[in-house]
Amino acid sequence: MWLPAVPLLVLVACGGEGGPLRIGLAGPFSQQRGESMRLAAELAAREINAAGGVQGRPIELVFLDDSAATERAIQVAREFYAMPDVYAVVGHLTSGTTMAAAPIYNAGPSPLIEISPSASSPRATQNAPYTFRVCPTDLRHGVRLAEWARQRLNAESAAILYLNDEYGRGVRQVFASSFRELGGRIVTDDPYLPDLPSFLPYLERLRGEGGADVVMIAGTRAGAERILPALRAAGISAQVIGGDGLSGLEASDSVDASGVLISTAYLPDRTGERNAAFVAAYRAANSDRMPDHRGAGAYDIIHLLARGLAAVGPDRGKLRDWLAGVGTATPAYDGVTGTIAFDAQRDVPDKDVVIGVARDRRLVSADR
Repeated sequence: MWLPAVPLLVLVACGGEGGPLRIGLAGPFSQQRGESMRLAAELAAREINAAGGVQGRPIELVFLDDSAATERAIQVAREFYAMPDVYAVVGHLTSGTTMAAAPIYNAGPSPLIEISPSASSPRATQNAPYTFRVCPTDLRHGVRLAEWARQRLNAESAAILYLNDEYGRGVRQVFASSFRELGGRIVTDDPYLPDLPSFLPYLERLRGEGGADVVMIAGTRAGAERILPALRAAGISAQVIGGDGLSGLEASDSVDASGVLISTAYLPDRTGERNAAFVAAYRAANSDRMPDHRGAGAYDIIHLLARGLAAVGPDRGKLRDWLAGVGTATPAYDGVTGTIAFDAQRDVPDKDVVIGVARDRRLVSADR
């Protein structure tokens, strides 16, 4: 059900039975990639509260911005941990921040659930019983990108540009090994940091090597917005592909991303009535903007946590155990991103990724 967009009030204190049930959200909300997560979470909370809340108690969201920085993520985790009436945290958004914060959430006398919509490093949930995710891992993204390049594009050679962080290294490693296993050749394989002055030296070296059929970007939208014009300046016309960190590139005002292929755990044109209703409500509430995988994942998580709170009540430990049993002790959750069923590692191994293509400023299924 869609309701008009209204701001969610965050109260300073809320105790006692019948008061709000508080859920934390941790992400880079001052950045474009965190905005969809925030807007979708707010939509989910409005829907739950309009339907009567959780056994008569409203859901209240508490936002803390981690700036996608590991040091800030640790501080955010400490702040949330110290709030006894916060029963779970949706976040963090990136693999690096999720892993940096995990030791805080998973320690001490009252561990706190950390459930990420998009942290894809295979290591993100290791040795962290209170850390979950609802997205596929880099293993899926890297493999699907390699398969698409070799089997759908008939690419024989690839160049890789990867952000030198947990996410970029993860996607790059799996793509490179899978592409080689499928008979492809890696021409160049270069790391970069956000403050790299220019990509032209990398690309001129690639051109000197004879170019490549595809250029795979394992990084973020911000990096891709600089790489695309640099490719054109270097006279390289290779097909550009990339991981889900590039989501949002399709709507960029600074570059034309038409034709770029991006792997993602979710696309708004996913079939099904539940997703169609979510997309319609999100667009109606947000000036016709489309949700991305981060937003869709956060939306599913809020609804899933509300279901858990209704089942076991506001208790961190009981809620964690209930979540761990989703798909085994209790039925799997049918969300807008697909079926959520956790394994012993608190991952969703049955979820796959799809390949989208940037077209008319939107990311749509490349299979259609």
